[in-house]
Amino acid sequence: MYIIGIAGGTGSGKTTVVRKIVETLPKTKVAVIPQDSYYNDNTGISMEERRKINFDHPNAFDWKLLIHQINELRNGHPIEQPTYSYIESNRLPETIHIEPCEVIIIEGIMALCRKELRDLMDLKIFVDADPDDRLIRVISRDIAERGRTAQIVMDRYTDVLKPMHLEFIEPTKRYADLIIPQGGNNQKAIDIMRAYITQRLKP
Repeated sequence: MYIIGIAGGTGSGKTTVVRKIVETLPKTKVAVIPQDSYYNDNTGISMEERRKINFDHPNAFDWKLLIHQINELRNGHPIEQPTYSYIESNRLPETIHIEPCEVIIIEGIMALCRKELRDLMDLKIFVDADPDDRLIRVISRDIAERGRTAQIVMDRYTDVLKPMHLEFIEPTKRYADLIIPQGGNNQKAIDIMRAYITQRLKP
């Protein structure tokens, strides 16, 4: 099994990079584990309290569960990946069954944040992008997918996303084996990654 971690700031293009890498690979040989699925279970907390949670801080994630499930896959055991609702700000009852496969991709803003998780990775990637480009993508995504207004998104970017990025996400770039600038627009880097992973899949 080959485990790849892909990190980068919110709106940097991580999901696009992962999609473009995976779309040409055999579906039975690769599984993507989104770190966003491992936000803490907030059952029992009111919606008002949930809205105060800083989801761009490391403490918002259930690291114990994520690391445990990656270890389970690594040891050849299937997992039930949790799912998460941004509208409810809480974990959903539904899970996704994931079987062990040749390539596991862990994707998320803080995928490289914890040493215990990094130590399970064979390859660590950081997707980089200009702050202005990230802000535009975040505004478009949060309005379309998370029911937020442009003003709410911009205020959140200034008050939360930017300082959290500088404190917790940007420093993890130092742990990356490969940095992909320009996010999903960097076709050459994506092609190189595809070729590299395909080579790993060969008998």
